[in-house]
Amino acid sequence: MDNKQYNALFSFIWNIANDVLVHAFEKGDYKKIILPFMVLRRIDVLLEPTKAAVLEKKKFCDSHNLVDYTPFLTQVTGYPFYNTSAFTMQTLKNEIDPQRLKMNIIEYFNGFSQDVQDIIDKFKLRQQVDNLTEANRLGSLLEKFTDENINLSVKPVLQEVTNEDGTKEMVERLPGLDNHTMGTIFEELLRKFNEENNVTEAGEHFTPRDYVRLLGQLAVEPIKDKITDNTYTIYDGACGTGGILTIAQEEIERIANAEGKRVRTSIFGQELQPDTYATCKADLMISGNINKFSYRLGTVDHQYIAFGSTISQDGHAGEKFDFCISNPPFGTPWKEDLKNWGIGDKKEITDPRFFDGANSFIPDIGDCQMLFLANNISRMKDTPLGTRIVEVHNGSSLFTGNAGGGESNLRKYIIENDLLEAIVAMPEKDFYNTGIGTYIWIITNRKEERRKGFVQLIDATAICTPLRKNLGEKNCETSEADRQRIVKLLMDFKETPESKIFKNEEFGYWQVPVLRPKRDKEGNIVLKKGKPVMACNKKECEQIPLLYPGGIEAFYEKEVKPYDSEAEFGEPIIGYELSFTKYFYKPVQLRTLDAIMEDIRCIERDTDGLLDEIMK
Repeated sequence: MDNKQYNALFSFIWNIANDVLVHAFEKGDYKKIILPFMVLRRIDVLLEPTKAAVLEKKKFCDSHNLVDYTPFLTQVTGYPFYNTSAFTMQTLKNEIDPQRLKMNIIEYFNGFSQDVQDIIDKFKLRQQVDNLTEANRLGSLLEKFTDENINLSVKPVLQEVTNEDGTKEMVERLPGLDNHTMGTIFEELLRKFNEENNVTEAGEHFTPRDYVRLLGQLAVEPIKDKITDNTYTIYDGACGTGGILTIAQEEIERIANAEGKRVRTSIFGQELQPDTYATCKADLMISGNINKFSYRLGTVDHQYIAFGSTISQDGHAGEKFDFCISNPPFGTPWKEDLKNWGIGDKKEITDPRFFDGANSFIPDIGDCQMLFLANNISRMKDTPLGTRIVEVHNGSSLFTGNAGGGESNLRKYIIENDLLEAIVAMPEKDFYNTGIGTYIWIITNRKEERRKGFVQLIDATAICTPLRKNLGEKNCETSEADRQRIVKLLMDFKETPESKIFKNEEFGYWQVPVLRPKRDKEGNIVLKKGKPVMACNKKECEQIPLLYPGGIEAFYEKEVKPYDSEAEFGEPIIGYELSFTKYFYKPVQLRTLDAIMEDIRCIERDTDGLLDEIMK
């Protein structure tokens, strides 16, 4: 689908809200109606050609008292879903009586297979039908979504044309809508709906498709020579509409094919937002990426795409994966997860995903992103290939939290276990609804020999291609050439202006409390058994690099004792932080005084006599 066709389809769907819903619904409700019906029409149009055959096969199954007719009907449709009602959206729109139309569309909903029923429930479509019927807008909405000038099917719309020589052939009138484009349209519509209503909550910021392809390439390209004829699993604990899963799947299969390998991939995900979960599930069904949605692990049934909070409602408990690729929400509170656990304080959390022995990885209650990272680390496989984690974060994950806190403990665990391969700093304004800079963490438990003991930092903040027109906050994209450049920087593993390599220990420090003698009201040092009682001010600590020559003792002798001989050091705690500003800072040469004076003289010359001219 070219840009012109994409824009035409997007505009048509966007304008449905203004044509049909205006004055009957609040603007904030538009997305709750338009987006679900767009997904429903996409499912519906795929079932239209086989409707008669499905009804005939259902009649056959009933006559033979077959209870489980799903395998027979899915064989007819060619998809892992079906509808046994007599209706399609095309036939539904012919009913002009609002109440009968409502009854018919509910019967239509009830005719879908169970997975589509789940989608309908998550979208709360039955409730929306009630609202549309009350406003007398249901028929008009169906008319719009079944318009012959739009195509929401994966298959193109063909038409017969007569050539100059009299021969007839079928040509494409409307292109098919692939799943990536469907996801892009869905997310762009959601962005615009939110923008119209000043909605900017975290969790509504989707990963641009150009960015997603980079995540897939960073995950697979460095190990392409290690891929074998095998089945690989891909997991995204914040999967949204499923774009990361499907594109990563494509990248693995593309690279494997280029290497002459035959691979299969299985995708696993979890999503909290009902509408995006429903869209993800629908697109995966349509694409054939998932032929069934449940699997058994031990004695427990799981959904390949689970619904609920990954943090407190783990839909894949005990499962390990080959690739964990995610863009989790950041800057989002996770108080609701405490309620899901049935506890009132984060200190009561016992989930082993968020601990290393006695060390907690649990971050501040105001930001959940590090919990997603800890969750992914708990999924690492002990295999020759191990697991590769590629995860997007904002800058706070690099440094937030004091030594001994959850965030620092997680960084410590990752670095001291030599799991951190690289971090890539991405351009600002690369996302739709936020202008903040993002960082891609690349983690693996199977580092190359040359990388062991080292971390690579890549400054890709200037590696991007400007957009001709902003998409919300997004003013640039990561083109294919940009992606290849970033991947090459990673795989070359060399020092360049954009790539720096550091020993693991360079990111660590001792946080040491400074102790001073306690004094009484008269200012005298308090003694106990003849020795001064030492007191600690919690705000007074020294941060000493792990690589400081001579360690803590040398730092004390050189930096503290000469200036305060009474001070002592308490017990140190090891912390870790990463600062791109520190490692990539480029000092700007200050202008000389002579240059500044020359500029002043130029201004004086240019304005000489100007006051006299004004006063005349």
